[in-house]
Amino acid sequence: MLRIAICDDELFFREKIQKLLEEYLEKRELPYELHSFLSGEAFLEQCENNVKFDIVFLDISMEEIDGIQTAKRIRTFHTDTYIVFVTAFMDYALEGYKVNAVRYLMKDTLAPAIEECMTAILQKMQVAHMTFPFLEGEKKLYTDNILYVESRGHKSIFHYMEEKTVTYQIYEKLDNVERKLESCHFLRIHKSFLVNMKHIRKVSNYTAYLDTGEKLPIPRLRFQTVKETFVDYKGAL
Repeated sequence: MLRIAICDDELFFREKIQKLLEEYLEKRELPYELHSFLSGEAFLEQCENNVKFDIVFLDISMEEIDGIQTAKRIRTFHTDTYIVFVTAFMDYALEGYKVNAVRYLMKDTLAPAIEECMTAILQKMQVAHMTFPFLEGEKKLYTDNILYVESRGHKSIFHYMEEKTVTYQIYEKLDNVERKLESCHFLRIHKSFLVNMKHIRKVSNYTAYLDTGEKLPIPRLRFQTVKETFVDYKGAL
């Protein structure tokens, strides 16, 4: 599921961006969550509590904490969130490069701009869904929201991000799950853990630190390979 935030202190533009995004996503039958915030402060309160958004639409000209400052704070805890600035002026391009913003959208041309912007971002994200015959029933999962898969006995346990982290179980060897997800940037860090690299914050001290706050062990013999693979992945983003 795509998690998208809209942060703008003007109700008119929050509602307009939300409507355009809903039309775009529903037309393509993509599952999503949209959250609106009327200030940078309100948004950052959520993010600093480990709420992660895939895409954030930020108004640059907000009072107290503006869009540029908000984006800089985002980058301190989420490096792969796609930041889109929404503005009436193009005076902040240099600052935007510093936080790796993917687009500047002008408020007077939002309709065509959002469609192009979302298409470009989704191509970068390689949005994918896969269906699995879980014990709880067949489910289609948005692969970016799979945090990790854990081998437990004869089952593989999917740890999946919805409004909170949930688990789904399947009678399947982790080796087989790994083959199914091999094109989606998953990394086998341990014989019992297959982890989505999108959700790894750092790898150090024989541990993978996830953006949910969880820590997963990496055996000494695997550590160097895991670290090098993760560094290569982050460098390619």
